[in-house]
Amino acid sequence: MNVIGWKIKSIVTVFVALFVLVSAAGSFCFVPKDASAQDEALVYVVQVNNVVEKGLLAYMERAFGEAEEAGADHIILEIHTPGGAVDAAGDIGNLMQRTTIPITAFVNTDATSAGAFIALNADTIVMAPTGAMGSAQVVDLEGRAADEKAQSYWKSRMAAAAEAAGRDPIYAIAMVDPSVEIEGLVTDEQLLNFRADEALEHGYAEAIASNLQEVLQFLGLEQARVVEVEITWAEQLARFITHPIVASILLSVASLGLILELYSPGFGVPGILGIVALLLFFFGHTVAGFAGMEAILLFIAGLILIVIEMFMPGFGIFGILGIVAVGASLTLASESVIIGLQNLGIALLLTIVAAAILSRYLHTKGVCSRLVLQEELSTEESRAVLQQKSALVGKTGIALTKLRPSGAVKIDGQRYDVVSDGTMIDRGAKVKVIKVEGPRIVVTEVDDDLEA
Repeated sequence: MNVIGWKIKSIVTVFVALFVLVSAAGSFCFVPKDASAQDEALVYVVQVNNVVEKGLLAYMERAFGEAEEAGADHIILEIHTPGGAVDAAGDIGNLMQRTTIPITAFVNTDATSAGAFIALNADTIVMAPTGAMGSAQVVDLEGRAADEKAQSYWKSRMAAAAEAAGRDPIYAIAMVDPSVEIEGLVTDEQLLNFRADEALEHGYAEAIASNLQEVLQFLGLEQARVVEVEITWAEQLARFITHPIVASILLSVASLGLILELYSPGFGVPGILGIVALLLFFFGHTVAGFAGMEAILLFIAGLILIVIEMFMPGFGIFGILGIVAVGASLTLASESVIIGLQNLGIALLLTIVAAAILSRYLHTKGVCSRLVLQEELSTEESRAVLQQKSALVGKTGIALTKLRPSGAVKIDGQRYDVVSDGTMIDRGAKVKVIKVEGPRIVVTEVDDDLEA
């Protein structure tokens, strides 16, 4: 019962931490703006760096919102990315199309794959002298070209983005489709990847600039007040955590930690690691905008059902519903249902393998062997132990620990593990053995005066 008590206390801690996480996540993302009123033009600079994913989208939504609220005259996207998720890039493109503020993409220095699509959605493209833009074919996680349906969809999005800015869509299509040939630029079975001078020549860039100041000069905004929207540490952490591989690792660590906790006494390092992994998962996905309150509440409801199941005989409806609720909450909190199910599948597979290994080898391997009883009693030895315990009925002793209701007492100079008759007994209290049920010794608290 002590073990259960520790585990319940830990679960309650998770409840409180999750509520604090949801309420605080928004404030972590807040970056105060300069509120001083000035008459000069206002330019917001937004960084589009590293892999394109939904965490980047959340940062850009905040940055665009701040720019609109401040009445910015221009937004400059400083792009340096190898690409990333198609759906995240599509949402970023939609965000750029919705804003009424003019947008310039400064490719400094790479805008490949999804980065090229983001650049094409800008009103103006300026490239660094060593910049490159293109190679936007859709690939899977293993680097292989996606199916024709996905390629066709992405070609249409790329072409539409180019046409909206008055650019020849054939070049955008050639960035996606290796079968498109353009004389002097790309041959069959190659993807188009513009250098800065080539992009300028073919209308896919309006200027070449070495740095941000030159970009501002080209735009006629060299005297503008520039606000660089910094990504917060919470958003940086969210971008890392929401990566599908990292998310699946966190869920695997959480499940493995909880499984290991079942094989260890008390509440220790495995349980703490499991809880921390869950908190990180929900924190990152909350900041990125994936995990809403419904996912948090569903997760808490699932944990409550699992706690109830701990007090029920056998394994029944509460445990099943609790597991389903926790799984559903983790899926809802993920970037998408498909990714959520993939992450859960990986975590479940690792958990099953780990549980099988632990159940088979825990009692014989390594440090963990100390946690499991190695020896078995023979029938005669078991009978002798039960007879010895039966002789304790009616004897009195002192509680060595607090009985809540399990604990330890000393009787006739020997230490015994016992349970109370249902009441909590303080350490040092006088107790009396009232019955022995198999290996179970039941005691009750007695008054010294009555015993005397």
